[in-house]
Amino acid sequence: MTAIYTFDVFSTVDGYASYNSDGDWGGYWGKHGPEFLDRRLDLYGEKQRLVLGAATFRQFLQVLGPGSGVDDPVNTTMKHLPATVVSTTLRGPFDWPDATVVDGDAVEVVARLKEESEVPLRSHGSLAMNRALMAAGLVDRVQLTIFPVISGRTGADPVFASAADFDLELIEQRTLDGHTQELLYRPTLHA
Repeated sequence: MTAIYTFDVFSTVDGYASYNSDGDWGGYWGKHGPEFLDRRLDLYGEKQRLVLGAATFRQFLQVLGPGSGVDDPVNTTMKHLPATVVSTTLRGPFDWPDATVVDGDAVEVVARLKEESEVPLRSHGSLAMNRALMAAGLVDRVQLTIFPVISGRTGADPVFASAADFDLELIEQRTLDGHTQELLYRPTLHA
């Protein structure tokens, strides 16, 4: 059986995954509430393996590392999941309890993981890696959480910049805290 791979990503309404140094939004663009946090805790409380690219993992190490002061339940739960980091440059050890760095092409690494994993695979962020995985047909689900902000001036990292064209089948949708949209799609390469 092939493991389900979910590309989990946060976005502004105008399609940005983060903001540049001119932005003063704060985490989750300052729009998170109790339903959102409970939902994230539930998602990361399930048995699964994280799959991260090197840049995202470096950022997580910085944001969630020692002395960061970040010890909320969502990030703590995420940090204690087994993680595969696809990188040709990173070398451990890392302050991440169960991280394994795999040197190689992300498409080959994830294709192998999908065949071998007994638990679902989830990647948060890792935009370039996940766009390549989508183009290769390895992403089974795109979980897009849209925060109610437009960051046209400060937006950085367009989520789907330079991605291939995809048709998206909506599988699930929910509104969290009355304003944040979580959309779960099945992507199919547009022919």
